[in-house]
Amino acid sequence: MEQLILEFVQFLKGLSYLGIVIALSFEFVPAELVLPLAGYWVYEGDMNLWLVVLAGTVGGTFGPLTLYFLGRWGGRPFLEKYGKYFFIKEKQLDAADHFFQRHGAIVAFSARFLPGLRTIISIPCGMAKMNPWTFSIYTFVAMFPITFLYVYLGYKLGPRWEDVGHLADQYTLPILAGMVLFIISYVLLKKRKKTFSYSIKEFTMKKR
Repeated sequence: MEQLILEFVQFLKGLSYLGIVIALSFEFVPAELVLPLAGYWVYEGDMNLWLVVLAGTVGGTFGPLTLYFLGRWGGRPFLEKYGKYFFIKEKQLDAADHFFQRHGAIVAFSARFLPGLRTIISIPCGMAKMNPWTFSIYTFVAMFPITFLYVYLGYKLGPRWEDVGHLADQYTLPILAGMVLFIISYVLLKKRKKTFSYSIKEFTMKKR
């Protein structure tokens, strides 16, 4: 199966950066395989690092959207019946459902850093009818650092790009921690600013 996917990706290389977008738009094509290979193409001088990262991030956002809409329009009964044709197992659906129920909409972002849930988490987001724009933004923001990591490691390892998977897992959790800290700080700052603005408004009205 992996060899067939590699041949498919090599074929799409002829479409340059668009080929990377197309490859990652199919959820059965693992980004962990495509992105290090694309990094190797950067190493060979065939592509630009940042354009590969951008193409990989865009493709990595389109791919989850297909599963999001499957969840939104098909629902759980459809996926239980036809999920096998999309390489989706009932056990994976249960795990994704449970994770979504515990953590809410932020899973569209945070689950991208968890290998076991990275792909399947899109389905409960769709089933919950999460706003598609919010879902897409969360996914894009999460996919950018992941894409950069895999492409950069593939670029640095060059001919040993197939070893990237073992190295990448060491970095995904620290990236997640940093991004979650950033989001919490942003939310708290926004809330504080809103409270401060309300206090100023209330003070001004009392003064009148």
